[in-house]
Amino acid sequence: MSTRSLNRVTLIGNLTRDPELKYTPQGTAVCTFSIATNREWTDSSGQKQEGVEFHRIVAWGKLGEICSQLLVKGQKAFVEGRLQTRAWKTQEGTDRQVTEVVIEEMIALGTPKTSSDGYEAAPMKRESMAEQISPADEVFSAADESADKAASDEIPF
Repeated sequence: MSTRSLNRVTLIGNLTRDPELKYTPQGTAVCTFSIATNREWTDSSGQKQEGVEFHRIVAWGKLGEICSQLLVKGQKAFVEGRLQTRAWKTQEGTDRQVTEVVIEEMIALGTPKTSSDGYEAAPMKRESMAEQISPADEVFSAADESADKAASDEIPF
Protein backbone atom coordinates (compact mmCIF):
# COMPACT_ATOMS: atom_id res chain seq x y z
CA MET A 1 0.00 0.00 0.00
CA SER A 2 1.40 3.35 -1.05
CA THR A 3 1.24 6.38 1.20
CA ARG A 4 0.78 9.63 -0.66
CA SER A 5 2.68 12.73 0.30
CA LEU A 6 3.32 16.18 -1.08
CA ASN A 7 6.44 18.34 -0.94
CA ARG A 8 5.51 21.59 -2.72
CA VAL A 9 6.60 25.16 -1.99
CA THR A 10 5.24 28.29 -3.69
CA LEU A 11 6.80 31.68 -2.90
CA ILE A 12 6.49 35.24 -4.17
CA GLY A 13 9.11 37.56 -2.78
CA ASN A 14 12.04 39.87 -3.46
CA LEU A 15 15.56 38.68 -4.21
CA THR A 16 17.94 39.61 -1.40
CA ARG A 17 21.04 39.27 -3.58
CA ASP A 18 22.00 38.72 -7.21
CA PRO A 19 21.84 35.08 -8.31
CA GLU A 20 25.13 33.16 -8.22
CA LEU A 21 25.73 30.72 -11.08
CA LYS A 22 28.18 27.81 -10.79
CA TYR A 23 28.77 24.60 -12.72
CA THR A 24 29.35 21.07 -11.44
CA PRO A 25 32.44 19.21 -12.70
CA GLN A 26 30.10 17.48 -15.19
CA GLY A 27 29.02 20.88 -16.56
CA THR A 28 25.54 21.09 -15.00
CA ALA A 29 24.53 24.65 -14.11
CA VAL A 30 23.38 25.39 -10.55
CA CYS A 31 22.13 28.84 -9.53
CA THR A 32 21.54 29.95 -5.95
CA PHE A 33 19.83 33.06 -4.61
CA SER A 34 17.66 34.10 -1.70
CA ILE A 35 14.11 35.40 -1.58
CA ALA A 36 12.59 37.38 1.29
CA THR A 37 8.88 37.06 2.05
CA ASN A 38 7.09 39.50 4.36
CA ARG A 39 4.01 39.15 6.52
CA GLU A 40 1.97 41.41 8.77
CA TRP A 41 -0.24 40.49 11.71
CA THR A 42 -1.87 42.03 14.74
CA ASP A 43 -0.63 40.74 18.10
CA SER A 44 -2.80 40.11 21.17
CA SER A 45 -2.37 43.74 22.32
CA GLY A 46 -3.71 45.06 18.99
CA GLN A 47 -0.30 46.26 17.73
CA LYS A 48 0.61 45.68 14.09
CA GLN A 49 3.65 43.45 13.72
CA GLU A 50 5.82 42.71 10.70
CA GLY A 51 8.07 39.76 10.02
CA VAL A 52 10.34 38.55 7.26
CA GLU A 53 11.46 35.07 6.26
CA PHE A 54 14.50 34.37 4.10
CA HIS A 55 14.47 31.38 1.75
CA ARG A 56 17.50 29.84 0.01
CA ILE A 57 16.59 28.97 -3.59
CA VAL A 58 18.41 26.51 -5.88
CA ALA A 59 17.78 26.14 -9.62
CA TRP A 60 19.46 23.45 -11.74
CA GLY A 61 20.30 23.19 -15.43
CA LYS A 62 18.80 25.56 -17.98
CA LEU A 63 16.45 27.04 -15.37
CA GLY A 64 19.50 27.99 -13.28
CA GLU A 65 21.14 29.70 -16.25
CA ILE A 66 17.95 31.62 -17.02
CA CYS A 67 17.57 32.70 -13.37
CA SER A 68 21.12 34.09 -13.39
CA GLN A 69 20.42 36.00 -16.62
CA LEU A 70 17.05 37.51 -15.76
CA LEU A 71 16.93 38.02 -12.00
CA VAL A 72 18.57 40.79 -10.01
CA LYS A 73 18.69 41.82 -6.35
CA GLY A 74 15.47 43.57 -5.28
CA GLN A 75 13.36 42.10 -8.09
CA LYS A 76 10.14 40.31 -7.24
CA ALA A 77 9.89 36.70 -8.40
CA PHE A 78 7.51 33.75 -8.18
CA VAL A 79 9.18 30.37 -7.58
CA GLU A 80 7.74 26.92 -7.12
CA GLY A 81 9.50 23.72 -6.18
CA ARG A 82 10.21 21.36 -3.30
CA LEU A 83 11.96 21.52 0.06
CA GLN A 84 15.27 19.70 0.36
CA THR A 85 17.42 19.44 3.48
CA ARG A 86 21.11 18.59 3.12
CA ALA A 87 23.61 17.80 5.87
CA TRP A 88 27.42 17.72 5.78
CA LYS A 89 30.45 17.91 8.01
CA THR A 90 32.76 20.96 7.78
CA GLN A 91 36.54 20.71 7.59
CA GLU A 92 36.57 21.52 11.30
CA GLY A 93 34.31 18.53 11.96
CA THR A 94 31.16 20.52 12.74
CA ASP A 95 27.85 19.11 11.52
CA ARG A 96 25.98 21.56 9.27
CA GLN A 97 22.51 21.46 7.76
CA VAL A 98 20.61 23.64 5.29
CA THR A 99 17.05 23.54 3.99
CA GLU A 100 16.58 24.86 0.45
CA VAL A 101 13.79 25.28 -2.06
CA VAL A 102 14.81 23.42 -5.22
CA ILE A 103 12.71 25.16 -7.85
CA GLU A 104 11.10 23.73 -10.96
CA GLU A 105 9.22 26.88 -12.02
CA MET A 106 10.13 30.56 -11.98
CA ILE A 107 8.29 33.69 -13.07
CA ALA A 108 10.35 36.89 -13.11
CA LEU A 109 7.92 39.60 -11.97
CA GLY A 110 8.58 43.17 -12.97
CA THR A 111 11.27 44.39 -15.33
CA PRO A 112 13.87 41.86 -16.50
CA LYS A 113 17.54 42.42 -15.73
CA THR A 114 19.13 44.90 -18.14
CA SER A 115 22.51 44.58 -19.76
CA SER A 116 25.34 47.09 -19.26
CA ASP A 117 24.38 48.79 -22.54
CA GLY A 118 20.88 49.52 -21.21
CA TYR A 119 18.96 47.04 -23.35
CA GLU A 120 16.62 44.55 -21.74
CA ALA A 121 17.71 40.94 -21.75
CA ALA A 122 16.16 38.98 -24.60
CA PRO A 123 13.12 37.08 -23.38
CA MET A 124 13.78 33.35 -23.07
CA LYS A 125 11.29 30.56 -22.51
CA ARG A 126 10.99 26.82 -22.80
CA GLU A 127 10.46 25.55 -26.33
CA SER A 128 7.45 23.52 -25.18
CA MET A 129 5.51 26.61 -24.10
CA ALA A 130 2.99 27.54 -26.77
CA GLU A 131 1.31 30.61 -25.30
CA GLN A 132 2.80 34.09 -25.60
CA ILE A 133 4.10 35.60 -22.34
CA SER A 134 5.10 39.20 -21.82
CA PRO A 135 8.82 39.81 -21.12
CA ALA A 136 7.89 41.15 -17.66
CA ASP A 137 6.33 37.84 -16.61
CA GLU A 138 8.52 35.10 -18.15
CA VAL A 139 7.81 31.54 -17.04
CA PHE A 140 10.57 28.93 -16.84
CA SER A 141 10.71 25.32 -15.70
CA ALA A 142 13.41 22.85 -14.83
CA ALA A 143 13.89 20.61 -17.85
CA ASP A 144 15.56 17.57 -16.34
CA GLU A 145 15.07 16.44 -12.73
CA SER A 146 17.49 13.56 -13.22
CA ALA A 147 20.36 16.02 -13.64
CA ASP A 148 19.17 17.70 -10.43
CA LYS A 149 19.36 14.46 -8.44
CA ALA A 150 22.69 13.37 -9.89
CA ALA A 151 24.39 16.71 -9.35
CA SER A 152 22.91 17.62 -5.95
CA ASP A 153 25.26 15.25 -4.15
CA GLU A 154 28.29 16.89 -5.76
CA ILE A 155 27.81 20.46 -4.49
CA PRO A 156 29.05 21.05 -0.91
CA PHE A 157 27.40 24.45 -0.46
